[in-house]
Amino acid sequence: MTVAPAPQRSEARTRRPQSGPPLLAPVLAFAALTVAYVAVNSSTPHPDASGTAVLHYAQTHATTVKVGALLLFSSAVPLALCAAILYRRLRALGVTAPGSAITLGGGVLAAGATTLSAMFTWTGGRLPADASPALARALADLSFISGGPGYVVMYALFAAGISVTGLMAGLLPRAVTWTGLALAIVGMVAELTFLSSGFSYLLPVVRFGGTLWLVFVAALLPRTRPRTNPTATSRPATP
Repeated sequence: MTVAPAPQRSEARTRRPQSGPPLLAPVLAFAALTVAYVAVNSSTPHPDASGTAVLHYAQTHATTVKVGALLLFSSAVPLALCAAILYRRLRALGVTAPGSAITLGGGVLAAGATTLSAMFTWTGGRLPADASPALARALADLSFISGGPGYVVMYALFAAGISVTGLMAGLLPRAVTWTGLALAIVGMVAELTFLSSGFSYLLPVVRFGGTLWLVFVAALLPRTRPRTNPTATSRPATP
């Protein structure tokens, strides 16, 4: 008498590891906090404003500056969570190439740059009345350079890791992966803002375009990847 193998055991052997918590929730939280930060700081002096103008704005809008710093700092938390969840999701989908690690590293570094920018912004909002305009300008520059090109370049690394992996493994639609690669290239070019402010117009392209793109990634990236049964594929067809 033959005993049929238990199907539960074979399913347990082929079951993929858990892909982690839902991805869309932290992505939407990151997008909402980013939009709220931009709305609160819509009247912030431009990077080429004088130190006197920056100091005057910080002293007359101290509460607004601190609220903006809080929103910016808070947005770094879901971004770091997104990087960790995406890394775990890609690993669960069978990705062993460096793309998953690049995704994690880029996302964590982008969250770190956002954190630094929020800290410099908060510090600039606490300047006393007798503070130097040069100090106000220096803090504003540090906030801009970390939250602007610093963030965008790290986010470009984050987007490139997702896009290359999604393209090579066929995990995302090609339109999404190529859009992510285009954003990554724009982000890398925006690094030239360190040399010339003429490239600063690329920063919002990556910040807002990249945020919207990440929402599509979270909605379209699968949680599981179907396995092929080698036994079934190698079995000859019966007439």
